[in-house]
Amino acid sequence: MVQANELAINSIGYDISAFNILLTRVKLQKYNLPKLRKEILDILERVDSATKRDRSQLKLWTQENIIYKISEEDNNYLRAWYDHNALNELLTYRHFIETEDYEYKDLLKIILSRSARSARLTTHFDLDFPKQPQTEPYWCYKHSRKCFPTTEAFKFLKRYSLDTIRRIKEFSLKRTDAVGKVYHANSRNVIFPPIDGVITSPPYVGLIDYHEQHAYAYHLLGLEDRRKNEIGPAVNGSSQKAQLQYQEDLSEVFQHAKNSMPPGGRMIVVAADTKQLYGEIAKLVGVEVEAIIHRHVNRRTGRRSNEFYESIFIWRKK
Repeated sequence: MVQANELAINSIGYDISAFNILLTRVKLQKYNLPKLRKEILDILERVDSATKRDRSQLKLWTQENIIYKISEEDNNYLRAWYDHNALNELLTYRHFIETEDYEYKDLLKIILSRSARSARLTTHFDLDFPKQPQTEPYWCYKHSRKCFPTTEAFKFLKRYSLDTIRRIKEFSLKRTDAVGKVYHANSRNVIFPPIDGVITSPPYVGLIDYHEQHAYAYHLLGLEDRRKNEIGPAVNGSSQKAQLQYQEDLSEVFQHAKNSMPPGGRMIVVAADTKQLYGEIAKLVGVEVEAIIHRHVNRRTGRRSNEFYESIFIWRKK
């Protein structure tokens, strides 16, 4: 949708993930750049002052009376995946988002979530899908040396604060007046408005639990968890039954979208179709397959054990 805005194309999107919706809205929002910069640097300075052990501000609260405000489930997750010091810095940042009169609170939440992702007790090469906390030194495949689990979050808060200011400034020079709207909703049962076409990358069957992938954000920000409505989650596996359900669910989504498109409208679908499911999905939806383009995906931050390819399906409404 960011790309659509750059191209002056109005767009609309739906996602079952509250985190994805928050992220997209933050990217699309218009900002007063001087005020944005002031708020980002202000909260950073507050956290820096409040978490330095030699500052009197620490006496105003402790990690214990900040963390009691969250649920036991969130508490258990955060204590397991973060060093005590890192968690204190993250919770202090969240405390200021909640208590100070900032206009761009959602953007600050994204800075917090980016920092939380990097500050977890995990290896540097497995930020995408860590299975358990890493509390001991380890051999790092990313850096080819012995690395240590992180014990701080402030360096990430600072890094992503400056990076966010830069990114927002760059996009402000490219953005247009095109309208982009996103909704936290289940695409299988919403009624789409009139649209010219669709560009989407659906979930992969039995590969990723998307809510779990961003668990740090859900536990830290208290986002609504709708994982039971995910299509093709990894927890359901990739059995024949799961594949058939996946085809049925996606067909329902695409059929809704097709009904809102004019004849000749196109759907561009990006998917890793390792199970060869999309030919049948196209038949179920009743679209003409104009082209299928294959591409090698090799620019990833995580370490993968095998080659990764995607297909780009170009479908046309008859």
